[in-house]
Amino acid sequence: MSAAALAAMAEDTLSRRDFERISRYIYQQAGIRLPPAKLTMIEGRLRRRVRATRRATLNDYCAWLFDGDHLDGEKEHLLNAVTTNKTDFFREPKHFDYLQQQALPAMRAEGRQRLRVWSAACSTGAEPYTIAMLLDTYAREHGGPDYGILATDLDTEVLAVARRGIYPSVLLDPVPPALRGRYVLRPRDAARDEVRIAPELRAAVGFARMNLMDDHYPVGAPMDIIFCRNVLIYFDKATQQAVVRRLVSCLRPGGLLFLGHSETITGFDLPLTAVANTVFQRT
Repeated sequence: MSAAALAAMAEDTLSRRDFERISRYIYQQAGIRLPPAKLTMIEGRLRRRVRATRRATLNDYCAWLFDGDHLDGEKEHLLNAVTTNKTDFFREPKHFDYLQQQALPAMRAEGRQRLRVWSAACSTGAEPYTIAMLLDTYAREHGGPDYGILATDLDTEVLAVARRGIYPSVLLDPVPPALRGRYVLRPRDAARDEVRIAPELRAAVGFARMNLMDDHYPVGAPMDIIFCRNVLIYFDKATQQAVVRRLVSCLRPGGLLFLGHSETITGFDLPLTAVANTVFQRT
């Protein structure tokens, strides 16, 4: 990109009115708060859409969206652009220690022969594939239970990455060597610095688009375990409580809800009991 083009990009900013219009729309559609401190970040993320839609400037893009009646067609791309998708394999590892050492043995002792697990806001798939590695390993070592994992996200672009299951090699560094050896495939061409999740593990995870702002979560039968981590931090208190209430409605009595370590449900009137740090059981 030429110096002139870079300079023009730096001078292209959102007006206060257009930032407020974007912020209000994103809150209505996804429950995500965009305070003024996020202005520069949002400008950077929307510039790709400015180029893709062949608009001249950020404000021209907003006029095209809101005044030109293009919101319906652009909605998915807009939400994809502003969604934050931080994810890692074995992120917040104490949750996975609890899953292996406490949750799975307890559910096996109850006689549960098949577990249903939901990874909400799964991003590019590191979380559901981490869960699948642990469930599959436990099932191999103990003769069950069978399991199925639903993984959902608002962002269709990250879901496409998750379905492919191909990642830079460094992203798999937190995976223990024994699990890497069993569940991670390396390319024949050593120069390709990427790996792929083994097909049997990919087959155990079903990916689907879902918006946690929807009034109903169509996940089928009640879940045994739900992971919804580091998502509530983007919502205000009222939205947090509404989302957690809907999650709990999808959880069987005795099932477990895992939230992010920085998230709290203190003060929420919900049928949940804390059983570990940010791990809750439905009563």
